[in-house]
Amino acid sequence: MQVKRFFAADMRQAMKLVRDELGADAAIIGNRRIAGGVELTAALDYTPQALAPRVPNMELEDELRKTASRIVSAQAELSMRGDSDATTNRQLFAGLPLTAAEPLVEPTFIEPPRPAAPAPAAAVDQRAFDSMRFELNGLRELLEVQLGSLAWTQLQGSKPQQANLWRRLQRIGLSGPLSRDLLALTHEIEEPRQAWRMLLAHLARMITTPQIEPLEEGGVIAMVGPAGMGKTTTLAKLAARYVLKYGAQNIALVSMDSYRIGAQEQLKTLGRILNVPVTHVDPGQSLANALDPLLRKRVVLIDTAGLQASDPALRMQLESLAGRGIKSKNYLVLATTSQKQVLTAAYHSYKRCGLAGCILTKLDETASLGEVLSLAISHELPVAYLTDGPRIPDDLHLPRRHQLVSRAVSVQMQDEPSEEAMADMFADLYHNPAKRVG
Repeated sequence: MQVKRFFAADMRQAMKLVRDELGADAAIIGNRRIAGGVELTAALDYTPQALAPRVPNMELEDELRKTASRIVSAQAELSMRGDSDATTNRQLFAGLPLTAAEPLVEPTFIEPPRPAAPAPAAAVDQRAFDSMRFELNGLRELLEVQLGSLAWTQLQGSKPQQANLWRRLQRIGLSGPLSRDLLALTHEIEEPRQAWRMLLAHLARMITTPQIEPLEEGGVIAMVGPAGMGKTTTLAKLAARYVLKYGAQNIALVSMDSYRIGAQEQLKTLGRILNVPVTHVDPGQSLANALDPLLRKRVVLIDTAGLQASDPALRMQLESLAGRGIKSKNYLVLATTSQKQVLTAAYHSYKRCGLAGCILTKLDETASLGEVLSLAISHELPVAYLTDGPRIPDDLHLPRRHQLVSRAVSVQMQDEPSEEAMADMFADLYHNPAKRVG
């Protein structure tokens, strides 16, 4: 028997290490939490040993004896009741009608003996509780991995065409739930090429775009999002686009970024080049008061600071944008080069201010568009603008849904997703049991 320990950040990665090292026949014989992740103990050719003899629990057996004694006492108390009470109870429980031979007798209420005060429960060891919860979560993840692998293997055998479409959607980078919904719309199409074209057509229809360009609609427009997403550069492209089309008289810039070195100077330089006024709002200063002199402008563009979700200043900034007197249209700026976890965290951090849509940046640098498209579709975020280069404002574009899908297909992964990746994706779908896979 070969026994080996595996260390990983989470249970899923640990299971992958076990599969790669020992194969699918390995048995998990232990798991525990360690600093920075989990530890799995796996064995090959493992034979379960006989169960160890049971160790008697004296406290539990003593409590069982006390409970049995109380039951006997209660039965004796019930047997002391009168015949009339017994007759009434018999008829009630048997469902029989009362007759003349058995007249109705008003039962006498006998107060049952009050139960003895329960013994104080032993204090629960918090560490033992946390350990048990961790083990249960680990078992759940193990089951999800096994179920995902089983479902994917079954789908390949029973519906190979569907399995091939799953792989193609994963090469684009689409999420599991979105892929499942798309395949549900085309499951009756048998011809592979037609099914693929219909999948892409449905994907394009799921992407929403504003009916009116935000700059044409006017008002207060804020760029929000984490640091490094391209907020300031996108704001510069929007400002230059408006000035070239309508002039500099009816547009103003506002900066709420007092944290990044050089952020205010960068916006000042842009204002001088475009001949556009720039207003700076310091932390603690009222945004409504700063915007009051600019209400006559047709468009006001706001640049915000990219702060961490745990930073209290972020909450203050979002509350300012969501204020009643502001009426700001807030657009989440998302770099398409970011990982799925970063994009999801950005949405949940900034949705508190009310999002009018999103702006996708760095399309010229990305290797996959599926992750950001999945986020925009699942959370119903209209895609307002696209940027694909550093030129101002030439690299700012209005989105075209079919062109965006075509671009997502053109930058898809060249290699087929691994069997482990497909099984893990199917395992994620088990978090939502409302719909079945395949």
